[in-house]
Amino acid sequence: MLEPLTEAASGSASPDQMLVTRLSLVSFRSYPSLEVEFPGGAQVIVGPNAAGKTNLVESLVVLGTGHSHRASLDGELIAWGADFARLEADVDSGTQSSIELVIARTSAGGGRKRALVNGVARRPGALAAALPVVLFAPEDMLLITGSPSGRRGSIDTLVAQTVPAAASTMANYSRALTQRNNLLRAIREGAAAPGELRFWDTVVVDDGSQIVDWRHETMALLAGPLAEAHAEIAPDERPLELNYLSNVVRGEGESTADALRRRLRGTADKEQWNGQTLVGPHRDDVSFVTDGRDLSGFASRGQQRTAILAFKLATLEVLRAAHERPPLLLLDDVFSELDPQRRAHLVRRIGELPQAFVTTTTTDDLDPALVAAATVWQVTPGSLERVSSAA
Repeated sequence: MLEPLTEAASGSASPDQMLVTRLSLVSFRSYPSLEVEFPGGAQVIVGPNAAGKTNLVESLVVLGTGHSHRASLDGELIAWGADFARLEADVDSGTQSSIELVIARTSAGGGRKRALVNGVARRPGALAAALPVVLFAPEDMLLITGSPSGRRGSIDTLVAQTVPAAASTMANYSRALTQRNNLLRAIREGAAAPGELRFWDTVVVDDGSQIVDWRHETMALLAGPLAEAHAEIAPDERPLELNYLSNVVRGEGESTADALRRRLRGTADKEQWNGQTLVGPHRDDVSFVTDGRDLSGFASRGQQRTAILAFKLATLEVLRAAHERPPLLLLDDVFSELDPQRRAHLVRRIGELPQAFVTTTTTDDLDPALVAAATVWQVTPGSLERVSSAA
């Protein structure tokens, strides 16, 4: 028997609330123009595939993180034929605030972003403080067995949402890595000298070591909530842990920067031969472990999904502690991927939150108690219409 949804889920926000009360989109993906006001509680977005449900969720991700989880280029977010996209949200987190993000198309197909919080220009990466979000999407079901980049990205997203300077440092590291790789290829072709690497080595060491340290600190914060969430969902399974697998291991008395600098010296010839940077946080990985064994090698799909759900719930708790209020939970068509037991845990967590967004192709995939207590919206290409209000 599922526990009933709490008062927060039925539309009344608690003092430590996080509500998106208004969302406005102009030329964003499939939405030429959208203006909508949301109440508190669960927002169930219903519609067929390709109608725009994920685009709506993506807009909230972009407003909360400064970037998309789906697009490799910011220009992809701008509607076809438009020169710019504008996203706006009013947020009630105990105090009222407004967020605006404008993405202007560039000649190279990318996008130039300008972010405002309460009318003040901010870096896009700083939006996390105004609207912390946790996204659970179908692609997360491959988190354990998928590529290391997905696991690194999950940790880095959480780092950027809890450490104000992290997004800027990560972007700077990425740019430096691109420049260093270009230079390594030029050295391999005889068009540049190895001494020219010195400047980029400094940036990679300084920013790269900071990223590694932040990841370690963030994973330490996750450890307790992860173990608790996993034990709640699967009390008969062995404890779940995360391990950070780094290609830069510190020696006795070494800092992370010292170790990375040493590794760069040791791989210099190989890097110049390969034309790419072979050590640093961009080559690290994270493993989900039970009894010292990596889940990717033996766990059933059910065990993997339990671990992934526990990770998402732990992420929610870390953000709740960091921002002293619950983050906005975004569930993009994931209920159909879960069995009734795991769905029940999600429903209970949704009931504890001031607001959450849930997309689905049919409400048949959702618990009736959730649907009854939610505000239900029907999405069609380019529009969103309220079907029913929370009970």
